[in-house]
Amino acid sequence: MKLRGNAVQVESTILNGVKILVPRRFGDHRGFFSESWNQRAMESAGLYYDWVQDNHSVSAQVGTVRGLHFQAPPHAQDKLIRCGRGAFFDVAVDIRKGSPTYGQWVGEELSFDNGKQMLVPAGFLHGFVTREPDTEIIYKCSDYYAPECDGAVKFDSADLGVDWELGGIEPVLSRKDREAQPFADFDSPFEYKGAIA
Repeated sequence: MKLRGNAVQVESTILNGVKILVPRRFGDHRGFFSESWNQRAMESAGLYYDWVQDNHSVSAQVGTVRGLHFQAPPHAQDKLIRCGRGAFFDVAVDIRKGSPTYGQWVGEELSFDNGKQMLVPAGFLHGFVTREPDTEIIYKCSDYYAPECDGAVKFDSADLGVDWELGGIEPVLSRKDREAQPFADFDSPFEYKGAIA
């Protein structure tokens, strides 16, 4: 779907609700300009989000894995993720009990060069692995960080089968992510309530 003035392209994925957004870049000899978020354009595509928090992280090493994370109700978060510098492989996993795609995942390369963004609604695990040094990850959230609702699932849970394409690189993990529960032991707090726009 292309929106007014070709400002952004919205692509569906195999997981209902997870979208890839590709904002148009207007470039010349100085560089480029792009609207990374335009509420009017998104609403005309049926995407209604009220963002309350912007997060910005830097991962110094190639192979840094953050995830798979979620924030449980009543503070579940929708996220819109993009790359400010470098490149990373972004992953979403459906964890809505009763969903026809429960436990399935989708991944997309997000980079400064391609300008792509991933929209990950509440009810999905989210994580990424960096492909370049000093990669910057910038994302919007629909609810504030609530540590009492914060959770994680092992990024390499065998029953998820996410292909992180590490190519022999040893992943760089936080203690939280090293000690996260495997997906087989995970009791999701999310229920499937039908298709998402």
